[in-house]
Amino acid sequence: MANPYAGEVSLTLDGVPYVAKLTLGALAELEAALESGSLVDLIRRFEGEQVSTRDVLALIVAGLRGGGWQGTAADLLRVEIGGGPLVAAQIAAQLLARAFAPAGAR
Repeated sequence: MANPYAGEVSLTLDGVPYVAKLTLGALAELEAALESGSLVDLIRRFEGEQVSTRDVLALIVAGLRGGGWQGTAADLLRVEIGGGPLVAAQIAAQLLARAFAPAGAR
């Protein structure tokens, strides 16, 4: 089970629950994976509702990797994310929000 106070988010892949978290290492991987801009640009895209599916996928992969998952973006393309694309986008937004929220505000 995910601990939101530790910045964690739960998600399900092919019926198996996982914990995702944007650690510093995961954030570095995420920034390297972004095709354009920085993490600040990514946050602005989410805030302005200009987020792409590529952004959502990159965030979920980074969060899963921060939670200890050993997969890749290619692996994630072949699984069913519990709740579908809408839940995937919500999880990506939660990961960003929890990564940058003060500890008491999570």
